[in-house]
Amino acid sequence: MDLSKKNENFGRNSLYLISAFAFFELLIHLYTNAFASYGYFRDELYYIACSNHLAAGYVDQPPLSSYILFISIKLFGDSIFALRLFPAIASSFTVFITGLMVRKLNGGYFAITAACISLSLAPQFLGTNTYYSMNTFDWLFWSLAAYLVILIVRSDDSAGSKETQKLWIWLGLVLGLGLLNKIDLLWFGAGLFVGLILTPQRKYFKTIQPYVAGIIALVLFMPYVVWNSTHNFATLEFMHRAATIKYSSQNPFTFISDILLVMNPVTIPVWLAGIYFLFFHKEGKAYKLIGYIFLVSFLILVINWHSKAEYIAPAFPMLFAAGGVMLEKLAVRKSIAWIQYALPAIIVLIGLILMPLALPILSVETFIHYSQTLGIAPSSGEAQQLESLPQFYADMFGWKNMADSVSKVYLTLSPAERKKTVVFAQNYGEAGAIDFFRKDLPLPRVICGHNNYWYWGPGDTTFTTIIVIGGTKEDDLKSCDSVDQAGTIHSKYAMPYENNLPIFICKDLKLPIFVIWQSVRFFI
Repeated sequence: MDLSKKNENFGRNSLYLISAFAFFELLIHLYTNAFASYGYFRDELYYIACSNHLAAGYVDQPPLSSYILFISIKLFGDSIFALRLFPAIASSFTVFITGLMVRKLNGGYFAITAACISLSLAPQFLGTNTYYSMNTFDWLFWSLAAYLVILIVRSDDSAGSKETQKLWIWLGLVLGLGLLNKIDLLWFGAGLFVGLILTPQRKYFKTIQPYVAGIIALVLFMPYVVWNSTHNFATLEFMHRAATIKYSSQNPFTFISDILLVMNPVTIPVWLAGIYFLFFHKEGKAYKLIGYIFLVSFLILVINWHSKAEYIAPAFPMLFAAGGVMLEKLAVRKSIAWIQYALPAIIVLIGLILMPLALPILSVETFIHYSQTLGIAPSSGEAQQLESLPQFYADMFGWKNMADSVSKVYLTLSPAERKKTVVFAQNYGEAGAIDFFRKDLPLPRVICGHNNYWYWGPGDTTFTTIIVIGGTKEDDLKSCDSVDQAGTIHSKYAMPYENNLPIFICKDLKLPIFVIWQSVRFFI
């Protein structure tokens, strides 16, 4: 068989292999969403609320994911399966692009296998794509951007060609849309800038191409910048408070140690090999630009001090791709050729063992027993008190029950009172639950001071009765003359601070609602 025929066969067969891994990832999530989900995730309810209030920005996120969700709900509805369909598809495409990166780095079948299964079974990747959020698309945008950078490096010999110019335009589009989804693509941009300076690709600074890409990205990102400028840069306040309060328990040690766990400990050789390949291998050094993107992003997050492992996780597909290629080159030595079989087997084995920690595929009681058997205690990245479930799973429980409990209290009011009643929720999860289940239950509208709910305001201020979820009677008496507890919310597996919550009926406001509204503003 001549070389051209061999290359043709590899090109076709490698695409089949990559497609198989991508399809496997899709099936994992489709099965989980259809048969094994616990319930709506706290953040999903908030994203649904945001999709009902489309804007150029929000306190805690750029707008793109809310617009995507709006389209998704219009097309498929808001069931758990429908809501999580786009994340399942996005995760599949991310695996596919990772495989394509391997091919462009001149990797073969083993390299593709090592890279794709390392990503597919990484707990952080599985968990992120288990529910709807901007984070699922973040992985996709990072991988697309890295793939385009690899293509640009490969086209170095024709820096002024039309093909290269198109690649830079595509990179600008991907970075711009990525920023409109989540601002962590700024770290990618910072790494790209530093990498261009420190590698032979600095020659692009003499062309118009990187500047055009930057302008395209900025133009696409500008609506969110303008939104912040007209909302007192609310996102900066949110980020500051999140780092100093919500994630205050995080530090560089927890950041690094968590990375080792959430990306699957047995993939450490893969991504470390990727770093070595990009910085030290004679062939891999041609793609050192990719290495600098990761390194600069990592350093930014370490300097931030309160970063979580999930912030750097979307940068790992490019390391897995490079690492697969490096390990494949090592495996040609007869003494370690066994890694071609042993490493994928170990990654799959440990990945399957860790899978229930990232996907809700076990019944609750079975999961609790399973995690105890593994010796893994429930965890929270927000320094929250926990009981039997980690926060990731606990936040999938209690929302329908909460709405039911509030609805029962609401129905105790006279028909005249109900017309002038609102619900006040302490956080966007509670508010999102009341908003979401209003279509199925007799419930009034909800108001809340948490993040973008505060900007949506109290609305019609003619209400005379407020049903308050949680808090204390003493606090409510500061704002109302009449406060009576009318019920209690019990949610066994929910976060402790969402369990045994009192429900108060408050009447006769002491202060104008707009005065009270300023005091409930809560960005975190």
